[in-house]
Amino acid sequence: MAEAVSLVFPDGSRREYAAGTTGRDVAESISMSLAKKAVAIALDGELRDLADPVEDGLIEIVTRDDPRALELIRHDAAHVMAEAVQELWPCTQVTIGPVIENGFYYDFARNEPFTPDDLPKIEKKMREIIARNRPFTKEIWSRDKAKRVFMEKGEAYKVELVDAIPEGHDLKIYSQGDWFDLCRGPHMDSTGKIGNAFKLMKVAGAYWRGDSNNAMLTRIYGTAWADQKDLDAYLHMLEEAEKRDHRKLGREMDLFHFQEEGPGVVFWHAKGWRMFQGLLAYMRRRISGDYDEVNAPQILDKSLWETSGHWGWYQENMFAVKSAYGFTHPDDEEADHRIFALKPMNCPGHVQIFKHGLKSYRELPIRLAEFGNVHRYEPSGALHGLMRVRAFTQDDAHIFCTEEQLEAEILKINDLMMSVYKDFGFDEVVVKLATRPEKRVGTDEMWDHAEDILKRALERMAREDSRIKTGINEGEGTFYGPKFEYTLRDAIGREWQCGTTQVDFNLPERFGAFYIDKDSEKKQPVMVHRAIVGSLERFLGILIESHAGHFPLWFAPLQVVVATITSDADDYANKVVQRLRDAGLIAEADLRNEKINYKVREHSLAKVPVILVCGKREAEEATVNVRRLGSRDQESLSLADAVSQLAREAVPPDVARKQAAAEEAA
Repeated sequence: MAEAVSLVFPDGSRREYAAGTTGRDVAESISMSLAKKAVAIALDGELRDLADPVEDGLIEIVTRDDPRALELIRHDAAHVMAEAVQELWPCTQVTIGPVIENGFYYDFARNEPFTPDDLPKIEKKMREIIARNRPFTKEIWSRDKAKRVFMEKGEAYKVELVDAIPEGHDLKIYSQGDWFDLCRGPHMDSTGKIGNAFKLMKVAGAYWRGDSNNAMLTRIYGTAWADQKDLDAYLHMLEEAEKRDHRKLGREMDLFHFQEEGPGVVFWHAKGWRMFQGLLAYMRRRISGDYDEVNAPQILDKSLWETSGHWGWYQENMFAVKSAYGFTHPDDEEADHRIFALKPMNCPGHVQIFKHGLKSYRELPIRLAEFGNVHRYEPSGALHGLMRVRAFTQDDAHIFCTEEQLEAEILKINDLMMSVYKDFGFDEVVVKLATRPEKRVGTDEMWDHAEDILKRALERMAREDSRIKTGINEGEGTFYGPKFEYTLRDAIGREWQCGTTQVDFNLPERFGAFYIDKDSEKKQPVMVHRAIVGSLERFLGILIESHAGHFPLWFAPLQVVVATITSDADDYANKVVQRLRDAGLIAEADLRNEKINYKVREHSLAKVPVILVCGKREAEEATVNVRRLGSRDQESLSLADAVSQLAREAVPPDVARKQAAAEEAA
């Protein structure tokens, strides 16, 4: 007689079932209403089909309103899209169709590529298929059967996929009525469970297996959600994201541009560079007194990167450097056969600075910061405005400390990060612990120790700051140590991973870095890598999109424009600009012979926060008419009051806090 299966439920209760019992049977044993709502099971956290037999372990019944069901909805929608395409165009071959963030896609091979005009037809057919409510069923086929069937169907790409599956692995075939596909699963129990909250988004070209030597396919992207409300919210977010695109706003605000002769590098215009320098100045003020700012060389011999491990792990992302004459320069015989690299990160250089001169335990922690320009090779297809570039400035720092100081340093870094994020308007922060990757350096004991320290710190951070939500990113640590990843949520709900805190026991060892402890013995320091905003360029892109260009006055690249109604006010406008500049504001005059409404519209498009309008009357009365970006209201103020009010408003928040503290102390 077959052994019974022992299942543990989320409430801790345990039940036994006969061998061969399916997930659906278990749901029905609890209640028929639950069985009707169920779309899958989770066995020890792994999603499975309702029709799968259960095994010993922790079981959860997954209903359609469970967040985990969203991936199944999208997976099923991808299969329905493929069926719809083949019903409409029977000679089309389907290749692969995975779930991706916020949706799904399928790649198709067709003599005539699909166009956006085809999407409504496919959507209509998908709704018909969903309305049929055909069950998803699974069969296990032999390799020979799968190849024969797909060959008979003319599905050459599927035959290639079957050949790529390792020997000994099951070949799962999922059917929905007469249509079927090779798939790992799982799926919900029927097409009707998908619902109608989906939309096909766009078509694009894609090479088979991502190789430009292979055939070009047509990729159709779609999105699917649990209900119409979620779909509408997502589509609204996309509309907002398009309006907020930092590349578009960068043009309108005259901040920067890109061009083919410098792929992945930024051409900063005056206003954009002013903004960049404002961020840099802010970050410098925030670390002043706690960190020593240093500067390591831009190019270093390959041997240094070999010692650090970067040459072996990240060589494909590094730029190698040689002279125009090859490896030998006529004026430098010693350069024979030497290879240099543009630095992709600052850490090896900082270790060299730490090593220069003997260090005592009394000097620790030593905190070295650098706003270093780094270069990383990104594929041309991955470049995306300021968000993904090949040259960027990193707000990098490395702390060399004792193990006893490590947790306190991590908490100190967290306090600084949370304060910086708040100043820029980010109140929701998720901090995730990224644990050891499969390929790594160092012993398991070292990794255990580093991860334990970070776990303790993470628990304390969440306890002491209600804004912090926590999580685990299994296997996402760097090759030399675990790390915290700080993710920010912007004004329209998108998430951006920015800051990191990484614990490193390896790099000091590889470079032979040490300090003299209280017993006069050499001891290896712990190295903490930290970045608060990460890439300054990328962070500016995030800020542009989150604020939609409507920056608070203290951070705007141009804070005030003084616009004249008539030429009678030109001299007065220039005096107003000078008064504003004397008060520390960034101001310009617009004396053009244009109508005032035209000037206001133009400067509003350029996202200037404040426009002061001056006419003959204002000049006579020493007043200004104040217009704020995004508001139709106007306010007449005396020039003295306007300058005083704007000057107070333009004080950066970190400076304002210091001023308030000084006033309180006095």
